[in-house]
Amino acid sequence: MEGNVVIVGASHAAAQAVDSLRREGFSGRLVLVGDEPELPYQRPPLSKKYLAGEFDPARLWIRPASFYEQQRCEVRLGRRAVAIDRERQSLALDDGSVLPYDALLLATGGRVRPATVPGAQLAGIHYLRTRADVDGIRADLAPGRRAVIVGAGYIGLECAASCAKLGLSVTVLEMAPRVMSRVVAPEMSAFYQAEHASHGVDLRLNTTVAAFEGGPRVSGVVCSDGSRFPADLVIVGIGIVPNVELAAEAGIACDNGIAVDEFCRTSDPKVYAIGDCCSHPSPHYRRRIRLESVDNAFEQAKTAAANICGREVRHDKIPWFWSDQYDHKLQIVGLSQDYDRVVLRGDPATRSFSCCYLKGRELVALDAVNQPRDFMVAKKVIAERVPLDLGRLGDPAVSLKEAGLPA
Repeated sequence: MEGNVVIVGASHAAAQAVDSLRREGFSGRLVLVGDEPELPYQRPPLSKKYLAGEFDPARLWIRPASFYEQQRCEVRLGRRAVAIDRERQSLALDDGSVLPYDALLLATGGRVRPATVPGAQLAGIHYLRTRADVDGIRADLAPGRRAVIVGAGYIGLECAASCAKLGLSVTVLEMAPRVMSRVVAPEMSAFYQAEHASHGVDLRLNTTVAAFEGGPRVSGVVCSDGSRFPADLVIVGIGIVPNVELAAEAGIACDNGIAVDEFCRTSDPKVYAIGDCCSHPSPHYRRRIRLESVDNAFEQAKTAAANICGREVRHDKIPWFWSDQYDHKLQIVGLSQDYDRVVLRGDPATRSFSCCYLKGRELVALDAVNQPRDFMVAKKVIAERVPLDLGRLGDPAVSLKEAGLPA
């Protein structure tokens, strides 16, 4: 296939799309546009080992500069896409240049959800999305300093673990009654609450931030119940917002992200979207979902590349995620929002167990703490909708693979 393909966003999805397009036989002009001044880099280590100073910055790059040269990919870094002209099939950039396209691939990702309370603009209040964000946080880190983290999701807790390991005094403020409440069961929340407490982290649940104090630099956090927490720095981790504006302003349909079909096509058949910015139909879960997942970004990039090149491929993968906190690797496969019972495999006190989410006898999701074998097997069990013997499932001596009911 020849012509012009333009990719917007220098991300995991974009880097994979460059590789996949060439592998699928695309031989035309390929342009990658990114608003950061850097080549696509890994984001998962940012809140973990990179924040803790344990990760060589040179290892962040997904692909070296030579890769893009070898793939004959023009890279426009530090440039922002400002408008899509669907009629003329062109993309305008903030420097006034215009790129023609035969296919446009949006991998625009998301941006941090900002705090909107008084004092939110004070110096020393940080967010974590980019490498530059983390470099700014690291400049404020020193043993004995007081770090207040707003939000007890993955990012907040990973930051808490990293800061605690560096010797900071860490307080986490969470408005929900338990940590990671949107994504894990109470049993899993309880395990991680105990782990953070054992490392000296002060977890404050059912706590809503009302304001930040200080000037010109933050010195404390005020909560709606009147409590105050002194702070030398604050990290806000309250979620991300998908970057849909470029598509929406061009009249492309959006629904909790840029809406795509099973082929990663938007409402405009010449425009595709992949990664954190888009929502897609999930045949397995029978609903539209938007995933903030590196694996999903890679898989959608492969799907979009195949379809751009004329090979019809549907995106239907069971999603998976991970989180590293202290010495524990949490691996999640599937989506746990729709379940009616939880079965534990193993004892959380051993720090090696799995939490199984079931609807009837069907496994819909699994959280594995230091249990890579359960995680790997669960991918197949969930995809194939294997009915399970609940008694055998709860016995860690029985492999997950052997817990299925006879056909």
